[in-house]
Amino acid sequence: MNTESTGLKRLDSEERFHDSYADSLKAEELLVDESFEALTAQENKFVLEEFGSLCGKSLLDLGCGAGESAVYFAKKGAKVTAVDISSGMLRRAEELAGIHGVSIETLQLDAGDIMSLGSRFDYIYGNGVLHHMDFENMIADVKKVLSPGGKAVFIEPFAHNFIINIYRRLAKDVRSPQEEPLKFRDIKFFRRHFKEVKHKEFWFFSLLVFVVLFLKGIHPSRERYWKYVIRHAEEYKQMFLILSSLDRVILKVFPFLGRFCWNTVVVLEEPYHEK
Repeated sequence: MNTESTGLKRLDSEERFHDSYADSLKAEELLVDESFEALTAQENKFVLEEFGSLCGKSLLDLGCGAGESAVYFAKKGAKVTAVDISSGMLRRAEELAGIHGVSIETLQLDAGDIMSLGSRFDYIYGNGVLHHMDFENMIADVKKVLSPGGKAVFIEPFAHNFIINIYRRLAKDVRSPQEEPLKFRDIKFFRRHFKEVKHKEFWFFSLLVFVVLFLKGIHPSRERYWKYVIRHAEEYKQMFLILSSLDRVILKVFPFLGRFCWNTVVVLEEPYHEK
């Protein structure tokens, strides 16, 4: 099977998987503010620090899913273009925007085709999108649709932690089969396209929260843990505060342990442009 055919098969599989997932969601139950403001939403808190004021800024949300992030950014004053390969997810995003009284532009599009947008954006955001696709080609396009002085930020999982890898195997029914979490060495790739590359890792000792969830009988094939810890942030507040504080200390002293974290947030600025 040639590369093009393989790519199309992968896109079709991703679209069907996320359309099915969208059918299981109710827009009125989706977590918008919590996804950025809950105690356990540490990656998105860091993203907001990096973006600063969003008022009047153009923002591209790549792989927007059900629209929690797109709607949150719109509530903060951004002019949001939300793209996703799943028409079902885009319908949920539009419903969610209506519930929260904001407007977002939605487009059904493979994130690898963003050059067709014909626009440039002050900010580009992607949460868990790169590991679903050929991210090297997409990043080459990201820099072309980023406005001068703009910033692209991606939240992505790493492949190295054995606890998360066990979780992934147990949660195979709620994960698309094409997912390929990033390797720590992939950070070097971003430096080929951007002059300024910053990354910060999250969830090292704090992954013990996941172990607690499993021991409580919450199976990862029935409950997405990453959503559960947002929805039930107050319930695990004390445990999370202790473990996340320990994470900050340990990762500062031993930064090489970052590769064993669950997620990284990669911040890209000042792209290299071909002459």
